[in-house]
Amino acid sequence: MKKKNSDISFGVIGLGRFGSALVKTLAEAGKEVIAIDKDEQRVKAVRKYTDFAFVVDNLNKETLEETGIQNCGTVTICIGEALDVSILTTMLVIRMGIPNVISKANSQEHGEVLKQLGAMVVYPESDMAVRIGKRLISGSLIDYISLDDNVEVRRIAVGGAMVGHSILELNIRNAYGINVIAVERDHQTDVEFPPQYVFREGDIVAVIGKEDKIDHFEREMQNNG
Repeated sequence: MKKKNSDISFGVIGLGRFGSALVKTLAEAGKEVIAIDKDEQRVKAVRKYTDFAFVVDNLNKETLEETGIQNCGTVTICIGEALDVSILTTMLVIRMGIPNVISKANSQEHGEVLKQLGAMVVYPESDMAVRIGKRLISGSLIDYISLDDNVEVRRIAVGGAMVGHSILELNIRNAYGINVIAVERDHQTDVEFPPQYVFREGDIVAVIGKEDKIDHFEREMQNNG
């Protein structure tokens, strides 16, 4: 297995229909992607899109770190059928400190467990994967996209209490249950930003989370400005 040390924006674990479509969308937009699956044929199929496609039979901390996935800003776990593997892998990736963890669920019960671990949860089909990928790449394409289970990706203009504070200071994930996945400043969209990133007036952030939680976040930021 070839180890990749340099920073890569996106990781995809599980290369079924959803995972493969997500890899394709991100790669065709010029993004580097680490793709992982235990099935050699699935890995071979995505190697036309990324040089960093790995066969990993046993998902654990050591084998994941060998792929370099800990360097990613966003990792999407696309394991739906094997619930135990999905839950364990989500837990491992979150413990690695990866800023944005999105996990696919096949049922409400499965999704609730993943949410308790701290992941954003989606219940997607292949065509939804393409839409998610495009929104991850460029927040300037849309104002929001509605996903299943009242989850959405939304662009929010920075103002009020956000100005002059960092993601870390605002404690956005823990306090509001949402994740910042991109920041747009001076017409440039950045998906690789540290928790210490300080917001300025005029910034646009793309966040993913439950509709009501995003609404709550927007209201608080405006009211506390």
